[in-house]
Amino acid sequence: MGQLVDGKWKVEGLEKLAEGGSFKRATSKFRNWITKDGSPGPSGEGGFPAESGRYHLYVSYACPWAHRALVMRKLKDLEPHIGLSVVHPEMLDDGWTFGDDWPGATGDDVYGFPFARDLYIKADPQVTGRVTVPILWDKERETIVSNESSEVIRMLNEAFNEITGNTDDYWPQELREEMEPVNARIYDTLNNGVYKSGFATTQQAYEEAVNPLFETMDWLEERLSTRRYLMGERITEADWRLFTTLVRFDPVYHGHFKCNRHRLIDYPNLWAYTRELYQWPTPDGGRVADTVNFDHIKHHYYYSHESINPHRVVPVGPDIDYDTPHGREGLKAAA
Repeated sequence: MGQLVDGKWKVEGLEKLAEGGSFKRATSKFRNWITKDGSPGPSGEGGFPAESGRYHLYVSYACPWAHRALVMRKLKDLEPHIGLSVVHPEMLDDGWTFGDDWPGATGDDVYGFPFARDLYIKADPQVTGRVTVPILWDKERETIVSNESSEVIRMLNEAFNEITGNTDDYWPQELREEMEPVNARIYDTLNNGVYKSGFATTQQAYEEAVNPLFETMDWLEERLSTRRYLMGERITEADWRLFTTLVRFDPVYHGHFKCNRHRLIDYPNLWAYTRELYQWPTPDGGRVADTVNFDHIKHHYYYSHESINPHRVVPVGPDIDYDTPHGREGLKAAA
């Protein structure tokens, strides 16, 4: 893998992500915003109006950050309005590539580029930074709107409502203030915590990541004992941000990233909650499960991270049934 430096690709090992022993996640470079009419977004960004067919989403089925955007695109009836390209599951010296020789990998449907980095260079020929997904692309201005998943899902949640007629709100105004510390803890200790554990190169760095991770898992298990969803009776973006990590936990993070104090299935409430979200019906008659591709997930992690798994052997298990009944229909939020 590698990164772009002044528009040039520089190959480097995964150990560069954990200099000093601890994993550091790079900051997203493109932070523009789509709004209903192109007016400024929450932080003053704007100029990108919601239009059917104008935008294209680049994702990896393996990546939990990109998976958030896939889920929101499906929940909000945006599949007919925002195109999709899926990268190859193997991320090696060239980073994310558009090889289409793997089931589910589509190639680049807009330009036919070989590498995801080509999109970054097209958007900014002098760009410096890591090439990450999701990439929300504007085909009219030929640039990246955003590569920050938490902001992409908020755009998808509300900007296109008048186009789709889907007004389901996963970031409700009345819950935002209460939701932010929940999102922040889950991001730091769990969404990113699995990476801080897996990419740690010292015992101290590993334990400093994995212990808070399981403290958060214990906290979530207790929280979900008295409420159906993280914020109560109403499902929100906080649930979907958590889901994409939980659904990967036992197949990948438990073994590959050494997050092995417990398995997800050892937590009755978290495990039932994950199954409910996996089975969640979508407006098109499908399910959120349609956005989950365990073949890409397992192959990407075990094959791409040579420093963790030098022989690139991909395990056959675990055999997990996410379709068993979850039994959470009657659970009410705490008063």
